[in-house]
Parts: sequence; structure tokens; C-alpha cells
Amino acid sequence: MSDAPDTPVAQDAEAAAPTPPATFEWLTLSLRLQAEMHLGLLGGGEDQEPPKPNLEAARHAIDLLAMLQEKTKGNLTWEEQRLLDNSVTELRFRYVQAFEESRKRQG
Repeated sequence: MSDAPDTPVAQDAEAAAPTPPATFEWLTLSLRLQAEMHLGLLGGGEDQEPPKPNLEAARHAIDLLAMLQEKTKGNLTWEEQRLLDNSVTELRFRYVQAFEESRKRQG
């Protein structure tokens, strides 16, 4: 992997958005964002229809967070554990809401 970007577009993108730190918090928030996107909670805007949920992809992201929760038990700071626990709990709740809503639409 090269340290320098190969194209002017890559250089512009790198200058506009610095690489985030490689932290447990960032990993947790990244997976949480993926789950929220797949649940249809993000995007759309006021003048657009909300995106259709992809429940299978959302479940996968939530399962990844739950796996991290299990595998890191006892090895996280209080803040990291709280972020992970709260993320898993909230996403599971929202998954159930999205699942029930999709069943209502189907039938």
C-alpha cells in the first residue's frame, strides 16, 4: 500500500476528510452507522422518501456488534462498554420496529 495518493481526486478527498483514528469507539460507531443505514433510519431527507430497509444486512451489522460485545467482555473501558452495550440494545429495538413495520406493509 502506498502512503501517497495516486490521483488528484484521491488527494482532494484526503485533504477534505482526514482519516479517523483507529479506535474501538470508531469501529463501534462505524458498525452502528451501517446498521442504521440498513434499517432505513438515515438518508432520504425532507423531500425524499425514506430508504427501504435491508433487514438482512441490518441484522448482520447488529450481529457483528453483538459478537464484539461477547468477545470483548471484561476488556473494555467503561466508556467503550457503555457505547457498545447501548448501541446493541438500541439497534435490536429498532430492528424489531423495522421488522414489524415491514410485516404490516406486506400484509
